[in-house]
Amino acid sequence: MDEQVRESINQAFRFVVQIDGINQGAFTECTLPAIEWEVQEVKVGGLNTYVPQLPGRRKATKLTLKNGIGTGDLLQWCLDTMGETFTRRAITVKLYNVKHEPLLNWHIADAYPVKWTAPQFKTDSSTVAMQTLELACGEITVEAA
Repeated sequence: MDEQVRESINQAFRFVVQIDGINQGAFTECTLPAIEWEVQEVKVGGLNTYVPQLPGRRKATKLTLKNGIGTGDLLQWCLDTMGETFTRRAITVKLYNVKHEPLLNWHIADAYPVKWTAPQFKTDSSTVAMQTLELACGEITVEAA
């Protein structure tokens, strides 16, 4: 494969997750939130060929991180949430190219943990300390780095 073509292929496995601007853990999987809007139908008398639609509110969505090892700060944030102390934080997911140059940044405001799944402990397994972490998301912006 031509070197120039190889460099233009952006593989999705080079990413970093930051919480409040600090790398807080390593994860093998990151499912970014879908940005989806509700649609309101407007019924207009005498208009039978189509139903006009207007944009409504953005639907609630979640960021999912899987198979991770987090810092003490990340673990404490999850434990605080289980104790019903909800602290909203800023999350940034950064995607890098094959040369480790930044490509895209997803900024997620007002995120907080809503689900934390611990792994099964088995002597013949190599699972990591945090199986799944789901975060509720506030405003989402995407920018080229």
